[in-house]
Amino acid sequence: MNILITGGCGFLGALLARDLLARKSFSLNGAAARSISSIVLCDRALPPADLAANPRVHFVGGDLNELLASGRMPAADTELIFHLAAAVSGECEADFDLGMRSNLAATQGLLEAARRLGTQPVFVNTSSLAVFGKRPGFDMPDPIDDDTLPTPQSSYGSQKVMCEYLVADYGRKGFIHGRTVRPMTVSVRAGRPNGAASGFLSGMVREPLAGLRAQVPVGPEVLTALSAPASTVAGFVRAAEASTTDWGPLTGMNLPALRVSVGEMAAALERVAGRTAISLLDWVPDEAVLRLVRSWPGNVHASRARALGLLPDDSFEQVIRQYARDNPQAVVLPLQVG
Repeated sequence: MNILITGGCGFLGALLARDLLARKSFSLNGAAARSISSIVLCDRALPPADLAANPRVHFVGGDLNELLASGRMPAADTELIFHLAAAVSGECEADFDLGMRSNLAATQGLLEAARRLGTQPVFVNTSSLAVFGKRPGFDMPDPIDDDTLPTPQSSYGSQKVMCEYLVADYGRKGFIHGRTVRPMTVSVRAGRPNGAASGFLSGMVREPLAGLRAQVPVGPEVLTALSAPASTVAGFVRAAEASTTDWGPLTGMNLPALRVSVGEMAAALERVAGRTAISLLDWVPDEAVLRLVRSWPGNVHASRARALGLLPDDSFEQVIRQYARDNPQAVVLPLQVG
């Protein structure tokens, strides 16, 4: 089995590749399990050293739109596509043309390339919680479920919902096996900050554990819907494994969410790393970030994901402790026993 991961050298793409490589076999679309022959990582950035050294990993570098236009990808024998490449929320709000090109145009181009293969590959599209938004003058639907009408309030969310509809229609026409998942905000992300408006939800843990100050641009009362990196990757994988019957509607599927307030996140950080950690948090309001974050839902249900065996993380304290175990080189504060 040959797999393509766009955005494959990013944080989640690399985690997904490692997860797949660790499996002795993989069941695609409900079929009998087979071995994975190769994984192609497509990205602007270079792959991490461990993936670059793996003989089953192949790297295709460059701009996704340009690679698609040149016909360099996907390979003719590609059976599974994970589409993770995207410009993130803050970037799209600041640069409309960047978002339209990197998100909408690139997704449509990749779908066309998959269609030209003529083999109906499984296409796992990563959408976003940002497809839901609080409309001015209206209350946020509470809770958000799989069938809640998307009402994006940002360029990023609008681009993502357009991509959801494209994937559904290409699937309906039989060009692909379309699967769209809506991940929750991923926390805690390792590595450097990105341009996402939600990036502080990782930074407020990652930076203090490293002994660095972190800005929290919203108040402690703000509710968020989160998922640990490993839980998010498990959702991607399960979407590819599920049979067409088990997957159900071609519309987007919410992945499980841990509902927690920003204040509760800070309290969990204190339980894990003590007063020193939370003393490194600077609660400085940022109206631009606050406006976007307040338009996102904090109470998300995921009944379809639960039917596929996917569950939310138990607690944010558990998420922090898992981050510390996975990234010991990035933690300088002593941790409390828990």
